[in-house]
Amino acid sequence: MTRSTVWPKPGTIAITKAVRPTPDTAAQSEVMTRPIIALAVVVVVSGFSRTVSAQTVDGDLDPRIVKLVASVSEERLGAIEKKLESFETRNSLSSTTSTTRGIGAARQWIFDEMKSYSPKLQVSFDTYQVPPQGRITRQVELRNVMAILPGRSPRRIYISGHYDTVARPGGQGATNAGAPADPDAPAARPADPEAPLDNLAPGVNDDGSGTALTIELSRVFSQSGIDFDATLVFMCHVAEEQGLVGARLHAQRAVAEKIPIEAILNNDIVGNDRGGNGIIDGATIRVYSEGPEDSPSRALARFVQRWGGRYVPSHKVRPMARPDRFGRGGDHSAYNQLGFTAVGFRESRENFTRQHDVRDTYEGISLPYLAQNARVNAAAAATLALAPPPPSVISERGQPQISRAPTGYDANLKWSAAPGAAAYRIFWREAWGPDWQHEMLVGNVTNVVLPNMQIDDYVFGVAALDAAGHESFVSAYVTPPRASTPIKELDGRSGSPR
Repeated sequence: MTRSTVWPKPGTIAITKAVRPTPDTAAQSEVMTRPIIALAVVVVVSGFSRTVSAQTVDGDLDPRIVKLVASVSEERLGAIEKKLESFETRNSLSSTTSTTRGIGAARQWIFDEMKSYSPKLQVSFDTYQVPPQGRITRQVELRNVMAILPGRSPRRIYISGHYDTVARPGGQGATNAGAPADPDAPAARPADPEAPLDNLAPGVNDDGSGTALTIELSRVFSQSGIDFDATLVFMCHVAEEQGLVGARLHAQRAVAEKIPIEAILNNDIVGNDRGGNGIIDGATIRVYSEGPEDSPSRALARFVQRWGGRYVPSHKVRPMARPDRFGRGGDHSAYNQLGFTAVGFRESRENFTRQHDVRDTYEGISLPYLAQNARVNAAAAATLALAPPPPSVISERGQPQISRAPTGYDANLKWSAAPGAAAYRIFWREAWGPDWQHEMLVGNVTNVVLPNMQIDDYVFGVAALDAAGHESFVSAYVTPPRASTPIKELDGRSGSPR
């Protein structure tokens, strides 16, 4: 049965407490119930004031996630980066026969390293045979390295980076105006198209940093002792530099096999705090997300800012309302294109002379900065993996479940119950605003009526919470695009439609 809440008329104060069922398992009983503080908030609507309740979530951090975030090791990140650099090149088309150099040696080391962390981690090669196409100049076997930490449910949360590298004449610096060319980069590829591309391409930041972050978090999560609801996947993609190929292949497989990927946190170039222009910023990280403004990817970016910022308050998350940096892309885009919810983490100050370049070496990264970015990832992924899935606000007919009933001037919000949810939080903002301005905890209901809240003037959304207060990202009520119906005309001569 659908349960509903109708909020009081203007001038009254409404306080709704979240439903918190008594835990029925030993694991649940260890979870500390988080405090909820009810505040009265006056919202001006249609020329008069209206009082509703909002629930703050300051100080409600899960001590298990706090411990997990704190266990990220700068020392381990540095050791992983040095090991990745030691392979000299990780080009997807480099040699696979050496045990110390090239893509073959690198992927086997990543596989063995993640497998050593915990018997809980299911480590495998995600393998594809790829014919020549695009930047793939010869037939090649491509292997993503994937470590799965099973949860109580099949829904998946991914943390990823790409372990392949490339170095071109001048690197990325030569692509950008005014950047100096790299005299040590090779001038041309081998004349034999079947020959391995074994030129030096250390790729410590691009994307050794995202790879090291992913590997380190596979250790942190698998050794945490936390029983997550969602299944966590730590994915080291290959062939990103050839056009997001490894990520695209896995996304295609996920679509074909109906793998329930809920969110992808992709990390690419996240280890350097000093820009090529000399500006230093070790306190912020950019998170790019596909539009439109209330897409699931934008909701995920807001979630990372909300919860990453709470567990790592010294590190500011800067959401970017675009798919990626201007004219560039990353593996998260391959997932977005096939309908998955994904965002891309990028350092705030890039040094382009150390990208796609032989100068992308260990000296060009900051371990404290990389560790902070890993902690933000850890906080967001752990919260998502403990929370229920986001509620669906779409009806069986594909329409948003929002109306003006019962008076014609109200916001009547309905949603489908999320498995494991004990309460829900409503969010809203003015229709011109980029981020949520108000929030309200409404308990274990699936229908809320906000009197005199014009749905034309506000954007609304809802998130699901479990009994301990772990929150999903927000499902927003979005008007679907209208179908374009051509208008018929009469033929001037025959008078019949044309």
